[in-house]
Amino acid sequence: MSNQRFVRALQSMRSRDPQLREDGFDFLREHADAFVDDLLTEFEKEQEDHGLRCWLLELVAEARSPRALPVLAGQLESQDESLQFWAIRGLEMLDTREAHQELYRARANGWIS
Repeated sequence: MSNQRFVRALQSMRSRDPQLREDGFDFLREHADAFVDDLLTEFEKEQEDHGLRCWLLELVAEARSPRALPVLAGQLESQDESLQFWAIRGLEMLDTREAHQELYRARANGWIS
């Protein structure tokens, strides 16, 4: 799938038009696995728009890619409950030994319950 489609979908997600935002998100949710590296990059770059950052982490979780493990695990320590929620959900959906270890470690450290 072309990077141009990713860029257009991300631009839609940044739009002030709620329908365009939803359309961009829906497209990326359907194709999250094809764009996981782009999603990870955008998540790390986005620091200003909290809603977009949460959506990006949700899309990263939906991708179910082992490449997302470090980002998802890193958000387990987040003070932001929305980001922490999607990190937990993403690791649960990843369902690998490493993902389970990260969840166990976070519970043992008291970051999540």
